[in-house]
Amino acid sequence: MQMSAMETRRDISGGRAWTWRAAAVRWGLRAALVTAAALPLAGQAGDPIARGTLDGQWPTYGGDLASRRYSPLAEVDASNFNRLEIAWRFRTENLGPTPEFAFQATPLMVDGTLYLTAGSRRAAVALDAATGEMKWMHRLDEGPRGQAAPRRLSGRGLAYWAGGGESRILYVTPGYQLVALDTATGHRIPTFGAGGIVDLKREMDQDIDPITGDIGLHSAPIVVGNTIIIGAAHAEGGTPPSKTNIKGYVRGYDVRTGRRLWIFKTVPGPGEFGHETWEDGSWEYTGNTGVWVQMTVDEELGLVYLPVEVPTGDYYGGHRPGNNLFSESLVAVDIHTGERRWHYQLVHHGIWDHDIPCAPILADLRIDGRVVKAVAQATKQGWVYVFDRATGEPVWPIEERPVERGDVPGEWYSPTQPFVTKPPAFDRQGVSIDDLIDFTPALRAEAVALVERFKLGPLFTPPVVSQWEGPRATLMLPNITGGANWQGGSLDPETNYFYIFSNTNISAVALVPGERTKSDMRHVRGFAGDPADTSGRPSFPQLNVQGLPLVKPPYGRITALDLNAGTLAWQIAHGETPDAVRNHPALKGLTIPRTGRQGRIGVLTTKTLVIAGEGGMNETPQGRGAMLRAYEKATGVEVGAVYMPAPQTGSPMTYALDGRQYITVSVSGPGVPGELIAYRLAATKAEP
Repeated sequence: MQMSAMETRRDISGGRAWTWRAAAVRWGLRAALVTAAALPLAGQAGDPIARGTLDGQWPTYGGDLASRRYSPLAEVDASNFNRLEIAWRFRTENLGPTPEFAFQATPLMVDGTLYLTAGSRRAAVALDAATGEMKWMHRLDEGPRGQAAPRRLSGRGLAYWAGGGESRILYVTPGYQLVALDTATGHRIPTFGAGGIVDLKREMDQDIDPITGDIGLHSAPIVVGNTIIIGAAHAEGGTPPSKTNIKGYVRGYDVRTGRRLWIFKTVPGPGEFGHETWEDGSWEYTGNTGVWVQMTVDEELGLVYLPVEVPTGDYYGGHRPGNNLFSESLVAVDIHTGERRWHYQLVHHGIWDHDIPCAPILADLRIDGRVVKAVAQATKQGWVYVFDRATGEPVWPIEERPVERGDVPGEWYSPTQPFVTKPPAFDRQGVSIDDLIDFTPALRAEAVALVERFKLGPLFTPPVVSQWEGPRATLMLPNITGGANWQGGSLDPETNYFYIFSNTNISAVALVPGERTKSDMRHVRGFAGDPADTSGRPSFPQLNVQGLPLVKPPYGRITALDLNAGTLAWQIAHGETPDAVRNHPALKGLTIPRTGRQGRIGVLTTKTLVIAGEGGMNETPQGRGAMLRAYEKATGVEVGAVYMPAPQTGSPMTYALDGRQYITVSVSGPGVPGELIAYRLAATKAEP
């Protein structure tokens, strides 16, 4: 097939600061694999997606359609994790015109081949799972369309499909085009869409500029049966230039032809369910409300679960009065028709940027002697909301409680918000004096003085109009990027322990008068501060104490929740104490327990371990870098750590090949271009 001038394919198969902004052991492995293979499976026996990770593969972004990020592999355990060696490394800086410092991909592994997205133009790449050798690479140079994209760089992954003797890779480009490729060659499928491409800016029941339209996607598509399901993302929503934006509708496509099968409108129009929650006609012009994260599927129930984000804008909604369904809702829709089966709104009329940030996880819980088929949704607020996944009924009570009404001119406030009663929050919620740094009395006193001009309060304390004399802003815990973010958690299906990493960090959120927009609507803009924000946005002096975080540690943690009981199992600080804290002169002579470290960290669960990398650089015995750590999954006791040359920026996964277990993790950082690193144990001589 001839390539266009705008397409490149290589086939070698033959071979934050306080930023103010708008808003033997191998025999054990084989035994585990045999045991897993004996388990009942949904779907066809030869379908890798139906098999999930049970036979050592990793055929979907979350490992399986339930998004559990779990594998039963057991060769790597507490006894040998420290002996992991780098099997191979795949560097990505040449896959695009600029090096990539935020490499976020999680690869798939099917039948000995890894598939991933990488590079600043988001190429699709196939690698030999044993050696890391590139088999093929496919990318599109989208020109101005790609340069105007709201979601660029590597993306987070892709999807695999097989049926009728053929198999395909499907991924979304920065310019919001869906591409179907032959898994063997990387060639586009000519019968899919137009020459292997579906333009996702079309057939969205609204007018979208094909070049500059504010819509795209970082996440991987999800494929169930013969249906591809696609979400939508937009530019950062704290400073929208207008109350008007593109709506982030969700669509289903035929995997063979690329034909659109259905559309679910996340902002309901006249006559549609939930339309009355958009008062004063605000449904018509309000946008966003997309699904920018991974989705999850229950194939038996025929449902796909949509974690929906906030509408236009993140911190002010006076132009969109009402509760605004289906924003910040978990919505279950029919995978064949796109019809809503049930929904639950987690935040009414959001003004905190508490969009649902990650894939829900399916679990078959054992509660009081009965099995409850559940869906568990982690959120930025630090809660896991647990529902019956067939009906949407909460497994434990979720209470509507009164919350503070703000005084921002023109804003609409919901009088109540939903509060989770079980399981407990996995991170701190709301800001009080008790949350401030307390290494020494002097540092605590300085922190107390610093926050005197800020508004403190519990979760759902509303943003304020900023006044220099005070309050300057509302302080938030968790911060605007959450406890949880796009990496989400993982689930051990044997124990129904839910594992998740979270950041503990204070944000400052406030509103200032805005300029008149194109619609001549005077609005206000939110601003927020996030010490982990390295995006280059304009910033004021940091909200810190002598350069130390305002909040007391831990700064990063991993939590295990027992979803059968709805209780906390354990919680530990994840990551070594940052050098800037450990070596700070104000702390000289003090013993500082491990504080954990901030990051965007996904966790992986195996037969015996919870595995996660650190999110920042430190000095280590092996040099400056970070560590990939393993914990005993029942207790949280650390059992091993191996060196990584850069922080983890993509979630780890694991697979088995030729009787050996591999663990991969994507790493990158400022000045360190992205690479995928594969670890395995050194080969041992066969026993006589």
